[in-house]
Amino acid sequence: MSRRAAERQLSLPARPRHAQLQRWLYDAIRAAILTGRLPPGTRLPASRDLARQQGLSRGTVVLAYAQLAAEGYLAAAVGRGSYVAERLPDPEIPPPPRRRPGHSAKPAPMRLSKRGLMLAQSPFPPAANRQPATAFRGGQPALDRFPIELWTRIAARRSRLRQASLLGDGDAAGYLPLRRAIAEYLAVARGLDCDAASVLITASVQQGLDLCARLLLDPGDAAWMEDPGYPAARLVLAAAGAKVIAVPVDGEGLQVAEGIRRAPAAKLAYVTPAHQAPLGVALGLERRLQLLRWATAADAYLFEDDYDSEYRFHGRPLAALKSLDGSDRVIYAGTFSKLLFPGLRLAYLALPAALAQPFAAALSLTARHPPLPTQAILADFIAEGHFARHLRRMRLLYAERAAALQAAAVRHWGELLRLPPIEAGLETVAWLADGVADRTVVAAAAAAGIELRGLSRYRIKAQRGDGLVLGFAATDPAGIDRGARRLAGILVECASATSADQR
Repeated sequence: MSRRAAERQLSLPARPRHAQLQRWLYDAIRAAILTGRLPPGTRLPASRDLARQQGLSRGTVVLAYAQLAAEGYLAAAVGRGSYVAERLPDPEIPPPPRRRPGHSAKPAPMRLSKRGLMLAQSPFPPAANRQPATAFRGGQPALDRFPIELWTRIAARRSRLRQASLLGDGDAAGYLPLRRAIAEYLAVARGLDCDAASVLITASVQQGLDLCARLLLDPGDAAWMEDPGYPAARLVLAAAGAKVIAVPVDGEGLQVAEGIRRAPAAKLAYVTPAHQAPLGVALGLERRLQLLRWATAADAYLFEDDYDSEYRFHGRPLAALKSLDGSDRVIYAGTFSKLLFPGLRLAYLALPAALAQPFAAALSLTARHPPLPTQAILADFIAEGHFARHLRRMRLLYAERAAALQAAAVRHWGELLRLPPIEAGLETVAWLADGVADRTVVAAAAAAGIELRGLSRYRIKAQRGDGLVLGFAATDPAGIDRGARRLAGILVECASATSADQR
């Protein structure tokens, strides 16, 4: 067994008034060993230190340690002092259940607020998925292609600088050089007219949306949500007490006129105009202008989630909705989790000028700020041109993998799963044959080790046929083809079962 950390201050039970000191100390340490509170290999304090901690003579401690060692509970070695033996003479006994006086062992019923109950429905798994990516894991970049050695060198250089400014509290809005780098990038790549003062660094787009919901919406206020749309966004809005208004999406994106008909006085609209999640369509220019006119007239804000627009494979890059915003109504959100790696946990908002100060103040109250050293490393990564080069490489790689998925669909799926052209992003929607339920396919695929998401999980009210959301960015072409071939067999089985049920 590996050596445990080290010497620790022992917390022991109170001594009975008339207990013999050596016996009390022996019993307390032995019980801690047998219940597992002091696991094998744990180093005990030196006899002199323990005597000082417990108000005992050193001789009392030495005698107790000697008795425990003689019975096989402790061992000693030069340089290690006394430590718990790797093999104990008695079997370990489970610790007794902790009960408060007057209370039964039955656990108390869970009591969550209405907001708590909604937040507990998170679509994100609490435990990390540490398995290698397989077809068709969605929303994940190609982690094996990230230049980790380059990132590590930048981190090491930052560490050598030993900047005290990165060890204390930082600006709640974020590390200023990083905010400047993001503002410059957005001006060039997305056509945004913004500066560092309007950029707020967050841990995720979800955190940014949660801030918006809490600062801009009162309970009962209406908020537009794309239907189908990103389920995590819907839950954040609902948990804030908003009345979520489902606005349908068609081949040109959000149906703005229908949103105005359903909730003309809404205070917020969540939109993914560059690459609608999950259908992948882009919001047309006329609807963008219509959406901005409505927001201005209604005194509403638009939350533009631009989660993967950097990865467009055909045609000119689409300008951001915020680049057309003459009334400062758009809150633009971007994330580095999909552009670099999810473990980075850094994202940003480009805010209307009037919201910058209150948003930074709210973030300082609820989360303070993301870690400064990580922000500094990312700032260098962007400023030195590595970020732009990485995006160019990944755009070519993901275009190749999108083409591999298109080819695999033709080879293996036919009419069982129809794949539209893939023009952007890390994932795509595919349509199942009529009558085949996506939940059935997802469950059967999971049993076979294939990662899928059903389109039904994105719906609020829309009924447009069942489909699957397929990720392609994290898997190489050979893995995509293997996954497509295995999925084909599952699709045949599900289609046959559906036909049998209909007869």
